[in-house]
Amino acid sequence: MEKAVEIELSKIACRVRMGVVEGVYHAKSGHPGGSLSIADTLTYLYEKVMRVDPKNPQMPDRDRLVLSKGHCAPALYAILAEKGFFPKEELKKLRHTGAMLQGHPDMKGTPGVDMSTGSLGQGISAACGMALSAKRFHEPYRVYAILGDGEIQEGQVWEAAMFAAHYGLDNLIAVVDFNGLQIDGAVKDVMSPEPVTDKFEAFGWHVLTMDAHDFQDIERTFQKALSLTGKPVAIIQKSIKGKGVSFMENQVSWHGVAPSEQEYETAMKELKAALDQWEAKE
Repeated sequence: MEKAVEIELSKIACRVRMGVVEGVYHAKSGHPGGSLSIADTLTYLYEKVMRVDPKNPQMPDRDRLVLSKGHCAPALYAILAEKGFFPKEELKKLRHTGAMLQGHPDMKGTPGVDMSTGSLGQGISAACGMALSAKRFHEPYRVYAILGDGEIQEGQVWEAAMFAAHYGLDNLIAVVDFNGLQIDGAVKDVMSPEPVTDKFEAFGWHVLTMDAHDFQDIERTFQKALSLTGKPVAIIQKSIKGKGVSFMENQVSWHGVAPSEQEYETAMKELKAALDQWEAKE
């Protein structure tokens, strides 16, 4: 990846994180921690990989993304707003009654959302169905799913994994956001899913690992994933919950709470400083 591209992606990711904080603050509720940890991955997918058109959100041959960990919708909304699917002002209406952007993705009410999700474990099953449909009807689109590390404690995830391998869904890429924390504490203490890579391999998947906050590694990993055939691909990304906001990083307490006014101002100041730093490198 050229340095100029890395800088541009880093700037966009900063704006996505600002959108996450903006939305959760104005909603006075939401899930900032896990939203911030997937900001870089979503930025890369929507900017460099996925075929989508904000002017035609229902384009039949578009690539699909299923946010299986639906509570992290603020990150999805932020990148969709960044891409122009809807005005950024909508982010400030997050979770408000009658607003476009609700607490979990709504495919009927939000342009750019491909699947309504929220109940953990179910999104990956929907992604499998989409991928199988593309296979059966010889459609060119790919399907991407993002799961949480706590979410893969759900048995339905592994039923879907078995299904995807059985039907050879090599048009499906699942990203497991492994930040090590879930609502009740450390994933390893609540119900350890390890060894995750070995499990996906045993279920018949190609498995790759990735640094979720290094765009060079993100590009290398996705380009490798796109070259693999015959089996679905699982990318296990090592991430930091709350990435980009110092007082939220690696803090389980920021799984599902909104910042106070002072915390909001501090977070936005940090993110703006990071954005300025990237802009200075242009």
